[in-house]
Amino acid sequence: MSLKRIGLRDFVIVEQLEVDFQAGFTALTGETGAGKSILIDALQLVLGHRADTGFVRQGASRAELMAEFDTPPALEGFLADNDMPGEESLLLRRVIDAQGKSKFWINGVPATATQLRSIAGALVDIHGQHAWQGLTQPESVRQLLDAYAGADSTATQRAYALWRSADKALQQARSMEETHQRERERLLWQISEIDKLAPGPQEWEELNTQHGRLSNAQALMDAANGAIASLEGEDGGALTQVNRSLHVLQDQAHVEPGFSAMAESLESCLAQLDDVLRSLNGYLRHAELDPEKLEQLDQRLGSWISLARRYKRAPEDLPALLQGWHDELQALEASSDMVQLAENAQQAQQAYQKVASVLSKARQQAAKRLSTTITTAMQDLGMAGGRFVAQVSPAREPRSDGIDDVELLVAGHPGTDPKPIAKVASGGELSRISLAIAISTSQLGHAPTLIFDEIDSGIGGAVADAVGRVMRSLGRDRQVLAVTHLAQVAARGDHHLLVAKQRSKTGTTSHISTVADGTRVDEIARMLGGENLSATSRAHAQEMIAGGMNDR
Repeated sequence: MSLKRIGLRDFVIVEQLEVDFQAGFTALTGETGAGKSILIDALQLVLGHRADTGFVRQGASRAELMAEFDTPPALEGFLADNDMPGEESLLLRRVIDAQGKSKFWINGVPATATQLRSIAGALVDIHGQHAWQGLTQPESVRQLLDAYAGADSTATQRAYALWRSADKALQQARSMEETHQRERERLLWQISEIDKLAPGPQEWEELNTQHGRLSNAQALMDAANGAIASLEGEDGGALTQVNRSLHVLQDQAHVEPGFSAMAESLESCLAQLDDVLRSLNGYLRHAELDPEKLEQLDQRLGSWISLARRYKRAPEDLPALLQGWHDELQALEASSDMVQLAENAQQAQQAYQKVASVLSKARQQAAKRLSTTITTAMQDLGMAGGRFVAQVSPAREPRSDGIDDVELLVAGHPGTDPKPIAKVASGGELSRISLAIAISTSQLGHAPTLIFDEIDSGIGGAVADAVGRVMRSLGRDRQVLAVTHLAQVAARGDHHLLVAKQRSKTGTTSHISTVADGTRVDEIARMLGGENLSATSRAHAQEMIAGGMNDR
């Protein structure tokens, strides 16, 4: 499962190009400035890297890029989840217009840059020529070790954020303690004022109803007595008159049947009037003048109104105001509970320390393995007696990425103590160490295709020959593509691609072609001695290619 094909149209200085790839180790060579890294740039763009208008060939309206891979099993779920055809080949396309805007497709289905970036790691593993620069950057070094250890710092980052948040709440509470105390005292005093009244939720309405009754008690009793007199007066009372009408209609009902229905209505009226009369008498039995009760109601209503004016609220809003103050006080006391806040911060710190310690242990174990593996790779790359150390030491203070400082140390010669890599390594040594790291870590990856973009820069001689052997060795298990300027590396390739510029009236274009076995000697000789090929350079090239053949 590997990269099968790349197709380009109007990309940088490429007018049209299609390259097929094979299994094993492929060397990509060419003159300086010919555009050897153009395939790497194109592949990264197809996999979602940021683009701009500079990638569109001058005079063209858009650039088109395509890469075809064998579909790795790891992406079958991704394709199914995104309703994309799950085929034997995975076809990625990108179009970049003259304004720098892009469109993406996966197996013919429109996609996003985010989706392309999410699947890149399952397809290719790219190591660039400036990888050594990250060897002196703490964050890059930590990420390198974590990737090698298979450790995920997400839990540590989350625990650190929770700890910082809990500690911040504690510190804020301490700094605001005096202010909170004053606010607490204010709320307690206001609550005590209204608590003395103890206003009920519906009490204001009930008080007004009771006060209205007592203040008008005499008038209400007079009204009840007057109504009773009107109903049951012996001569002119309503009950007497209705009863008389009832009898008159009943006496004539045998003559006029319609009177029966009217008599029934009057009977119903009499029953209702009797009910009203009983109710009025019952009211009078309980009604009385109560000046003392009225005075109590006046005083309570006055207290309501006084507090409502003091706090500039309607009297009926006092119960809600009191509840709001209770809620404020509860929240204030929770935010000012130093004991609880300190306990929260301590628990969060302990939780962070626990997950950070697990991460630290994984780093320490991985650092030993990584040190041994890269030291071995350094020996293979011509640094005999050199030693590599991935050192994990306690950080001065906890961080979101853990409790460790990770530093890369190197001893370039036997018998010397390892020192920070930036202080003891030359440019060539940095390149070799970077290459050793790339080779060591790439062996752990799952991407079927490894790409090395001029990572052998700054080395030569026997070391270059060792790099070529390592590339060939890697190519036995995975597809390897190396952009190189070293004849020793190119000669070890199972396959050889040549990048060349062609000039015409319309401008300069770049082409890539497969180097046939018959012409490969010329390209290796050019890499050894320049454009003027000599019998000596050809013989040397032939010898190198033959040596590479013997490795197969």
